[in-house]
Amino acid sequence: MELRRRHVAAAAVAAGESLKIQKHAGDSSIFPLYLTNAVFFGAFFSVAYFLLHRWREKIRTSTPLHVITADESAAIALLVASAVYLFRFFGIGLSRASVDDDLSDEEIIAKEDGRTPGPCPAALSEETAVIPSPIPAKVLFMTDSDSLSTEDEEIIQAVVSGSVPSYSLESKLGDCRRAAVVRREAVQRLTGRSLEGLPVGGFDYESILGQCCEMPIGFVQIPVGVAGPLLLDGREYTVPMATTEGCLVASTNRGCKAIYASGGATSVLMRDGMTRAPVVRFATAKRAAQLKFYLEDPLNFESIAVVFNKSSRFARLQNIQPNIAGKNLYIRFRCSTGDAMGMNMVSKGVQNVLDFLQSDFPDMEVIGISGNFCSDKKAAAVNWIEGRGKSVVCEAIIKEEVIKKVLKTSVESLVELNVLKNLTGSAIAGALGGFNAHASNIVSAIYLATGQDPAQNVESSHCITMMEPVNNGKDLHISVTMPSIEVGTVGGGTQLASQSACLNLLGVKGASKETPGANARLLAAIVAGSVLAGELSLMSAIAAGQLVKSHMKYNRSSRNITNVVS
Repeated sequence: MELRRRHVAAAAVAAGESLKIQKHAGDSSIFPLYLTNAVFFGAFFSVAYFLLHRWREKIRTSTPLHVITADESAAIALLVASAVYLFRFFGIGLSRASVDDDLSDEEIIAKEDGRTPGPCPAALSEETAVIPSPIPAKVLFMTDSDSLSTEDEEIIQAVVSGSVPSYSLESKLGDCRRAAVVRREAVQRLTGRSLEGLPVGGFDYESILGQCCEMPIGFVQIPVGVAGPLLLDGREYTVPMATTEGCLVASTNRGCKAIYASGGATSVLMRDGMTRAPVVRFATAKRAAQLKFYLEDPLNFESIAVVFNKSSRFARLQNIQPNIAGKNLYIRFRCSTGDAMGMNMVSKGVQNVLDFLQSDFPDMEVIGISGNFCSDKKAAAVNWIEGRGKSVVCEAIIKEEVIKKVLKTSVESLVELNVLKNLTGSAIAGALGGFNAHASNIVSAIYLATGQDPAQNVESSHCITMMEPVNNGKDLHISVTMPSIEVGTVGGGTQLASQSACLNLLGVKGASKETPGANARLLAAIVAGSVLAGELSLMSAIAAGQLVKSHMKYNRSSRNITNVVS
C-alpha cells in the first residue's frame, strides 16, 4: 500500500508539472480555446448559410452554379478553412480513442493512474465548480433538439418582422408541430427571453388545432398522482389528480382509505342540466314583462322546446327562468347535454330560440348570448341555489375505530371543528358556496387530469361539508353537497391523449353507449366522492394538529428522499 501511495504521489508531481506546461502554453496563445472554437463554429455555419442562400437564388434565377463571384470564392475558402480546423479539433479526440482501444488492460490502468488528480464532476462543490462560458444567443434559443432549416429561418424572420402573422403558421406550413417550433423560436427572438425548460417535442399538436389552444409554443408538464381506491356506490375507483401541491394526493388517499375501511360512500345525483342566459332589451319595461309572461306560460314551453332541441340530438330543454331588470330581460335556459359538458350545445339551442322569438317580438334587441345570469366561471348564488351542471350529494359513515387509528382524531373533535370552521367561519367570511375545507383543491386536480375546463372550478367547487355524530355518538356521518359540478367526458380537452387516459382509468372515457350522459354523471359522482375523502382527511389533520407537520414533511423539497420516505 505504501508503494502504491508513492506511485500516486509521483504521478501527481508529474501531472502537476505537465499542467504547468499546458497552462503556460495556453497563456501564450492569442485567444482562449473556447473563443477560437466559437469563432470557427460561427464562421462555418454563417458561410454555409450564405452559400446555400446564394445557390438557391441562382437556381431560382436560372444562373449557372459554376459561375462564382469573388465574395463566393472567399466564402468557399473560409468554409474549407473552418471545416479543416473543426475536423482537426475533433479528430484529435477520435485518434486518441482509437489508440486507447489498442491498449491492454494493464496499460489502460497504468494510464488512468497517471491522470491529473482532482474531484469527479459529481463531487464538485460550489468553490470548485467550473463556470460555463456564455452560450451564444443562437444556441440558447434552439428548441428541443430541433434543427431549423433555411426555410424555417426565413419564416421566423417573417414572423419577427410582422409580415407573416403568427396565428397563420399552421395553415401556411401545413404542419402543426413545425408551426409550434417556428412560433416558439420567433417568440424567443422577439422577447429576447429563453424558453428553455418549456418542452415542445412529444406532443400531438394536430389534436388541439381549432379546438383546445391557439398559437401553441409548447406544453406545461403537471405531475399526475393517484388516490384510492375510492369505494363509491359499491365500486372501486382509482382517482387521477394533476397537481403541483404537496400533501394533496396523499391526504386524499388517506381519506379514501378511511372511507373504504368504513364500508364505502354513496352518492345521489339530484339535477343534471347546463344553463345559458342571454340578455335582451326592449323599449319599455312593460314590453319586456310581456315576453317574461310568454316564456312562463306552460302552453308555450312545448313549442319553444321543439325549436331548442333541434340544435342537437342530446340537447333537451328542461326549463326556462326569466328575470327582469327594468326594460332588460335575462332568460336562463337549462337543458340536458348527454356526456358533453354542454356549453356549446346549450348556446346553439338558445340562439335557435332567440331567432324563433324574434318573429313574435320583432322589437326585441339581443344584447348578448350570455348575460351572466347563467352563471359561468363565476361564484354566483343562482348556481348555489338552483344548481348548474350536475348537482350531487355524497355521504359516508366513518366508524369510530377508523377515526382513531387512520385519522388520529375523534368524532367530537371533527364535529366541533366542522361547525366552527366550515360553517361559522365561512359565514363570518361571507362565503358564497365555500362552506368547506378545500373542495376546490380536489376539483381542480381532477379537472386538470381529465381535461375539464379548469376555469369552471369556480362554481364546481361550491360545496357544503356537514358532519354529525351517529350511532349514539360513536361514528361520524359526513356529507358533501355540491350543486354545480360541470364536467363532460367528450369534447374539449377530454380527447387529448393524457386526459383521455385518465378518463379511461376511471372507466368514463367517451360517450356512454348504453345511456347517454351516464359517463358524465358518474364522473361528477367520483368528483364528489373524492372531495368527501379530501375533506375528511384535511379536517382530521387540522383536528389532530398535524397540518403544519405534514406540510413540512411532504410539501418541502428534500434532496435525500430516504428521509421523506422514512
